[in-house]
Parts: sequence; C-alpha cells; structure tokens
Amino acid sequence: MALTDSRVTIHMAASLDGFIARKDGSTDWLETRDSFDGGETLSPDYIADFLQTIDCYVMGSRTYETALGFDEKGFGWSYGDKPVFVLTHRDLPKRRETVELVCGDLAELLRGRLRALYRSIWVVGGGAVAGECLRRNLADEVRYSLVPVLIGDGVRFFEDLDRDVSLHLMEVTAYKSGMIALRHEVRP
Repeated sequence: MALTDSRVTIHMAASLDGFIARKDGSTDWLETRDSFDGGETLSPDYIADFLQTIDCYVMGSRTYETALGFDEKGFGWSYGDKPVFVLTHRDLPKRRETVELVCGDLAELLRGRLRALYRSIWVVGGGAVAGECLRRNLADEVRYSLVPVLIGDGVRFFEDLDRDVSLHLMEVTAYKSGMIALRHEVRP
C-alpha cells in the first residue's frame, strides 16, 4: 500500500537547449562560469538540509555509471547514505551497500514497492527513465535545473514522449551561478 503523501519527483540538470549529457555521456558543461547578481546563493547548509528531505533515488544504468565515475574522480558520491535503486539489465558493480540493482517493471517498482516505503522518491536520470515515468503517469512533479549553456546535441531530458504532458508551474528560482531551477507539478 502506498503512503498517501508519497511523491515521485523527476529531477535533472540540463543545458538550456534540453540536453542532460553529450552524446558520449559526458557532462563537462555542468560547471558554469556565469554570474547573476540577483540570484540566490546555494549554501552548503541549504543543500545539506534539502538533501535530507529526499528518502531514496531511482536512476538508470548510465546515470549510475556517471555517478560512479564522479566518485572515482574524487567528487564524492552525490546520494549520501540514501537508498539508490538502479534500473538495469546489465551486471554492474555494486560499490555501496545502499545501492540495489533492479531489473523489472518501473511501475511496479515505483507504485508497488517504493511508494509503500518512502515519502520522497527522486528519479535522477536518465532521459529514458524520465520519459518512461511521464508516459506511464508515474511522476508527481518535475524539477528542471537549467544550466546557462547551449551544447547543440546530446541526450535529451525526456526521451520518446508519445503525448503531451501538462505541467503546472509551482516555483522558479534563479541562482548566482546563472542556473535557473524550475519546479512543475504533473497534471493528470
């Protein structure tokens, strides 16, 4: 049985032209050198407090491999000690006890299993998983962090949408880095 107030949130950072990675999977463009004086500052305390509100993460295998690469390069593991569910059919390395490799139906995982255990479920990558969540009406909200760069081509935020998805704008925040965070509620 699902928790009545559980929410599935899709979140990713993307270039202004809608790509979450280059075609080769690289995300070197995420670091911005832009500056917007009127923007808010993302303090480490604010980020730490916000991350505490997330109960678990869901991601695809390529996003997981990217996260492992960041960790190996010394950037750390972005997901702390929270449970991470990786959707994959491949045999991937499991380097943390908090990671579970999952092969199966996305709706069954989100509706049947995770909503019964967690209030705040964040789908953090990639484009195929985000698109599948929207196609199957599995997401409650979309958070879209726009990075002030155009990369021209790459992996789209939402892959293979087969219909329009109506959204309602809930929040807009501009940051000193030039990044803009959008929060939308998914309309049924």
